Amino acid sequence: MYQAIVFLPLLGAILAGIIALAGARARFPGKGPPPAAEESVAEPHHDTHAGHAHGHDAHAHEPAAVGSRTAELITTTLLLIAMILSWIAFVDVGFAHHDARVPVFTWIASGDLKIDWSLRIDTLTAVMLVVVNTISAFVHLYSIGYMEEDPYRPRFFAYLSIFTFFMLMLVTADNLVQMFFGWEGVGLASYLLIGFWYHKPEANAAAIKAFVVNRVGDFGFALGIFALFMLTGAVDLDTIFAQAPSLTAKTIWFIGWQADALTLICLLLFMGAMGKSAQFLLHTWLPDAMEGPTPVSALIHAATMVTAGVFMVARLSPLFELTPNAQTFVTFIGATTAIFAATIGLVQNDIKRIVAYSTCSQLGYMFVAMGCGAYSVGMFHLFTHAFFKALLFLGSGSVIHAMHHEQDIRHMGGLKERIPYTYIVMIIGTLALTGFPLTAGYFSKDAIIEAAFVGKNPMALYAFICTVTAALLTSFYSWRLIFKTFHGEPHDRKHWKDAHESPMTMLIPLGFLAGGSVLAGLPFKEVFAGKGVEGFFRESLTFAKTNSVLEDMHHIPLQIGLLPTAMMAIGFVIAWHFYIRRPDIPVELARQHDFLYRFLLNKWYFDELYEIIFVRPAKWIGHSLWKAGDGWLIDGFGPDGVSARVLDVTRNVVRLQTGYLYHYAFAMLIGAAAFITWFMFSAGIR
Repeated sequence: MYQAIVFLPLLGAILAGIIALAGARARFPGKGPPPAAEESVAEPHHDTHAGHAHGHDAHAHEPAAVGSRTAELITTTLLLIAMILSWIAFVDVGFAHHDARVPVFTWIASGDLKIDWSLRIDTLTAVMLVVVNTISAFVHLYSIGYMEEDPYRPRFFAYLSIFTFFMLMLVTADNLVQMFFGWEGVGLASYLLIGFWYHKPEANAAAIKAFVVNRVGDFGFALGIFALFMLTGAVDLDTIFAQAPSLTAKTIWFIGWQADALTLICLLLFMGAMGKSAQFLLHTWLPDAMEGPTPVSALIHAATMVTAGVFMVARLSPLFELTPNAQTFVTFIGATTAIFAATIGLVQNDIKRIVAYSTCSQLGYMFVAMGCGAYSVGMFHLFTHAFFKALLFLGSGSVIHAMHHEQDIRHMGGLKERIPYTYIVMIIGTLALTGFPLTAGYFSKDAIIEAAFVGKNPMALYAFICTVTAALLTSFYSWRLIFKTFHGEPHDRKHWKDAHESPMTMLIPLGFLAGGSVLAGLPFKEVFAGKGVEGFFRESLTFAKTNSVLEDMHHIPLQIGLLPTAMMAIGFVIAWHFYIRRPDIPVELARQHDFLYRFLLNKWYFDELYEIIFVRPAKWIGHSLWKAGDGWLIDGFGPDGVSARVLDVTRNVVRLQTGYLYHYAFAMLIGAAAFITWFMFSAGIR
């Protein structure tokens, strides 16, 4: 069963890829894949349902579209099967305690290094299998309607499935090398998906940015793996965990610094998590990734790539529990990300970017839980967040579909009358995100705030203040999105009149995700955040004997428990007053506080700062090496210097070879005369 869960998406990706190649060859016989210039004619110009890009009807019968429905059905069916099997595994492993190690084959055998490819099946893995395959299956189904008229959708579905496979490789890894394989594979697949419409310069730039920023984090992750192997001689998780206590007294020399070995290792590993999960300082790729199709945004930012870092920290909890300094740093970064991203979301106008910054902020919440030692609570929020964030992304796609490519909420308004189903599910997703009582987010997000309140590391109080404040801001910008999109007067009456609900293939996933946004909370509260945590997660999560966070959470003052709900209510009231009752107030505030408004609108100017600190110097170095190093030095003294002079000489010498006999006879005569003259003069000198 477990092999099927992991490898069915790979099978779907291979079959869809074959169909995509067959379609490309049929359209361009003898020419290979179509060039970008020709493909751009068929690709939608904006992130939208391709059927609304005018002029696509001409492609309906072209060879590239042959087999598209087959590719959709194959990949979606295989993912639905994997989803069902994942839920069966979740019950079997989580509640029946049937953990397993499933060997696949010997992967690497070199000297003392032996790495087996095997699947580690425990409760932590089972939770991730459910999250990844459930969201991916619904994204596949949703994409059938969203990408309906795109003639290259077999390639798109192949990318979706290979992305899912790599994520499954990551979460089932039994050793760090296998985890790193899935880690890098997810990065590659995200590059392909974000830049799917690669004729758009913005999509290309966003894909490259995501790839490069993640390489920065992954460099730290790789160094952490190397350090662990150097100290333990192993990369498999069980051996590392068994030797972890012996590493606490060791130091390691690192760039001129004698550092505590385990703390340094955990910080390097967490550096990888910062990149993959878009945490503060390595977050800049995430909002730009919205250039990919909306289903990509839902898959990457709701349940898979961005949660990989959270999963990794939870998986390595036996190491982090032994390093209080590393836990403190994780808490600080998570709390800073939560408040930082929430402030930016306040003023964004692109509907998808608002949801993207919300994702960034919620990931910060998850790392706060990890840093405070409440690993199961962080996983609880990861579990619930997957449902309501995927719902919000796909709901945003339904809005964009209805508004004919439009993504600016300032150009919307009054859509609740035109697309009531989308409006209802978006309301449900917003209630869950803001922590409305009895929704999934209410149980998981509030638990994180409570964990921060009782946390014992030096950054716990800072995290508590940041997460409570972020709860207020989250409520405000979430309801701002709803009010400006669905309420008030339409700002674009032409598109408002044409707006209509999405096809059933898009609405059905929205309905299921809306159900998950409510039902994923209360039924699972006890096993994730209650007294049954240790029995449910058993050995897949490690809690030190001094870690009493989960117990202390149940003894907090009543007012602290009610504080997140109060923040949610205050945020709603402010948003309603600003955008329903007095919509002139936000405009006036922006005018009066222009610097602050532009500071937030421009995302704290991190892109501009990185442009100055990293991008321009890198370009200057590259240009200097190109012009001075390659051009002046290498070419000047090489091809354009010595080599060029040799060529000049040989060309001139070649001219002497005329082919005429009398020329050669004359040259021989001159040579003989010169030799005799030299001989006579040299003999006379002696």
